[in-house]
Amino acid sequence: METDTVAELVTRALAAERAAIDPDEHTDYSALLWRAAADGAGALACGLELIGSGDPMEREAGCNLLGDAANQHEAVRAETATALVALAQRETEGRVLHSLARAIEMTHDARAVPVLIALAGHPDAEVREQVARSFPGVLTGRPDGPDIRTLITLTRDPVSHVRDWATFTLGVQAEVDSPEIRAVLWERTGDEDADTRTEAIRGLACRHDPRAVPLLIALLDNPEGAHVLTFNAAQVMGVPELLPALLEYEPGDDWVTDAVNACNPVRRARLDACAWELVTELHRLRPDLDAAVSMERFGWSRRLGLGAAVGSEGYDVEALLARADGDPVRAAELVASDLPRTAPDPADR
Repeated sequence: METDTVAELVTRALAAERAAIDPDEHTDYSALLWRAAADGAGALACGLELIGSGDPMEREAGCNLLGDAANQHEAVRAETATALVALAQRETEGRVLHSLARAIEMTHDARAVPVLIALAGHPDAEVREQVARSFPGVLTGRPDGPDIRTLITLTRDPVSHVRDWATFTLGVQAEVDSPEIRAVLWERTGDEDADTRTEAIRGLACRHDPRAVPLLIALLDNPEGAHVLTFNAAQVMGVPELLPALLEYEPGDDWVTDAVNACNPVRRARLDACAWELVTELHRLRPDLDAAVSMERFGWSRRLGLGAAVGSEGYDVEALLARADGDPVRAAELVASDLPRTAPDPADR
């Protein structure tokens, strides 16, 4: 049984960090801080003390500890955000600000957004990269919001790895769309950095922009093979023009199979028909469930939502049909048996 206190684990983490020959080797350091963060209240108290230290390494550890604690414990997030916002106003060390940007995302607090916006102009590229990586947890959901405008600026950063992360966050993780966002992503498809170009193409594909099709085909035709996220983008795009390139791959991997299925017009039509029959049968069988089928805006899967079923997260239509051996009527019966009536059916009176 582990009996190490938060203070002991943090002391060991700092010792490991100071002894590290390669500053990029953070394995023991990170693992020890993560363990310390398991004690939410204790980690909060220790982290608050550390970020007040005169030693930048201790302030950095304090930010990391607070971020890990906020990641593991919702109860400490508000106080963590308050402390990190205050620290951001006085901190000058790049390494501390880098950790602060990572940590404040874990609070999922709206106050993180102006902090990240301010840090996006930091002269240290590592800080700017971390800002680009940290926006997903605190995005406002507005295509014209200050967070999105900051990400757009970072997609034009002079440093390639900053552009890469900003383009990935804007294109794939920020589920918002606008003509300006598409224009910026299209701009980045001509980037000199290959990773940035790839993320821009995926971002356009997530928005079903037809300009992405020939660019996706080129990525799929890479002699070294395509990345799993490229297959995901092809799956979201779901057009038959991608099938020849996809069929060059072995069908054993799920992501290849999923992309092929999504781009197969016959299979798509069959799935749409089954989804319609499923929801129609459910309305006949269980009108009390208020069933409806929807499709993710930036995804491929179709979900069966049940507006009147309290506590139900709904169903993935394909998975549900698989349970029913492809029979939509049987799928409706499975849903009805999964969710028994909680009140008498007026038709039974």
